[in-house]
Amino acid sequence: MDERLLEAVRTTPRAGFVPVDQVADAYRDVPVPIGQGQVTTQPSLSAMMIESLGLKGGEHVLEVGTGLGFQTALLARLAADVVSIELRPDIARRAHANLMRQLVRNVELRVGDGSGGVPDRAPYDAVVVSAAFPEVPAPLVAQVRPAGRLVQPIGPGGHERVVCFLRTESGLEPWRVLTAARFVRLQGRHGYPQDEDDLP
Repeated sequence: MDERLLEAVRTTPRAGFVPVDQVADAYRDVPVPIGQGQVTTQPSLSAMMIESLGLKGGEHVLEVGTGLGFQTALLARLAADVVSIELRPDIARRAHANLMRQLVRNVELRVGDGSGGVPDRAPYDAVVVSAAFPEVPAPLVAQVRPAGRLVQPIGPGGHERVVCFLRTESGLEPWRVLTAARFVRLQGRHGYPQDEDDLP
């Protein structure tokens, strides 16, 4: 694993990004429930997804699915800046508070439909999607700059292949299948229908 990524994982306290009643599990390599049917990605899987992006330090990154901000903080330590979009306002508020407590300042946190990306800040050098859909939504494809990378779990939700894609002249091309994994579904206009309770 890249030394910069290892250092980011070592120095970012996961306990600061999980619910208080889940702190005992913060340093186990497992997903942690964060409420509203959502979970944090286990650290080894987050690290694998981030590593596939090949970040060198100067990148402009989009994260779809902020959760409580742990992966966001890792990205922020490895790239120039991060735009992160979270569907659920309450989870986004908690993520913002967590990031501020850890003095992570180079993140712009948006509340909204991540399946459409954040077009007003595009193009991105790298995109990480933390929810599953059978294909990469067209708006996200369009927001990756030429030669940029996107990593997303591809599948129906619950049984996925995590795939890293490269942006070519003809669109996104699969570059590497990283692992099999289980993710929540990507909800939104370009994903699965949103639950009524989740609408902003």
